[in-house]
Parts: sequence; structure tokens; C-alpha cells
Amino acid sequence: MTEQMNIILHPTYFPNIAHFVAIANADHVEFEVDDNFLKQTYRNRTYIYGANGKLGLNVPVIHSQKNRQKHRNVKIFNEENWQSLHWKSLLSAYRTSPFFEYYEDELQPLFTEKTEYILDFNLKCFEVICDCLQLELNTSKTVTYQKSIENKMDFRFLVNAKKEHPQDYDTYTQVFNSKYGFIPNLSILDLLFNEGPNALNYLESQTIIPL
Repeated sequence: MTEQMNIILHPTYFPNIAHFVAIANADHVEFEVDDNFLKQTYRNRTYIYGANGKLGLNVPVIHSQKNRQKHRNVKIFNEENWQSLHWKSLLSAYRTSPFFEYYEDELQPLFTEKTEYILDFNLKCFEVICDCLQLELNTSKTVTYQKSIENKMDFRFLVNAKKEHPQDYDTYTQVFNSKYGFIPNLSILDLLFNEGPNALNYLESQTIIPL
């Protein structure tokens, strides 16, 4: 994808490949931070490739009694020991991958330090991943919520975990390939641990089609 573009999307928990293909090929990334929090989305979940296939990692959040709660106001339920469980799952899935040890020290603090709000945590994870990818980006955040966007490509639909938008991505070698074959569109962590410094080249060579 040679054309530069301005995009808008949701900050999600260790975004999947589709998110990062859009991000890596963008000139400017705007994060949607003024929307309402919805369940069944990637805002607080990601998928990795475990020993038994596709594995979901969910960040527990505190749902308000009110019907509508702004994404920016949603707190993480840190009474649960979810960070330790997620890190153990990543160790189990990827410690034999070519590049896990290469990025381990950068990522581990995300699973030990507490963050109060899911939005802040997602943005923190995003920054660390960009450092790992050596990806420099121009980013901004929305000030108000707009249902229709005119001056940028709208990739906010990618947040919906229940309705995958079909994309055709090149395969790469995954740890458990021989057991379950290639699983597309997993967390960026899967690509990073398997492809290492080549991950950014991979992302930039893929294309994504907006709705």
C-alpha cells in the first residue's frame, strides 16, 4: 500500500493484525476515545495461538449499572489476578517462539504494573508495541464522538470481535502451525514473537479494505 492515509480506529487490547495493518500503512492515526463502551469487542480482549488453538485473553472490567458508559471511564477490575494469568498464557504459548526473549523485558511490566482505566492501559500497550516494532507514528485522540467520518478512513468497525471483517493476509510461521495450521488475524503479539524485526515489513506489505 503506497498511498498514505489518515485513519480513525479504537484503541484495543494488543490490537490484532487487521488493526496494525491499517496503522502501519497510515500517515496519521486518530484514536476514538469518546465512544460508549460496548461488550463483545476487542476493547478488552485479544486472541493468541495457544497449545490448544485460538485462545482469548480478556481484561476484566467494571461495568456501570447505567446502560451507557464512556470507554474512557471504564475501570479495570484489578481485584482479579488477570495480569499474571495473561502473562503465563503468553509464556506457555510463545516461549519457544524465535523472538519471545527479544521482547520479553519490554512487555513484562505491562503485566505487573496496575493501570486503573482500560483505555489508558490499551494506549500504554500500544506504545510498547510501537517501540518493539520501531514504528513511529503521528497520533491524536478524538475530542467528540462523530458517527460518520468524512476526512479520514474509518476503521472503527474492526473493534467488533463477534463480526470479523474478512481480510486476506499472507501466512507466516506460527509456533503450533503443525497442530492447527495458520490462524489469521491474531494479536500483534503473535506476529511479533514469530517474526521479530520483520513484523513491520509484513504489516506494511499487507492491505486492508475499509467497509
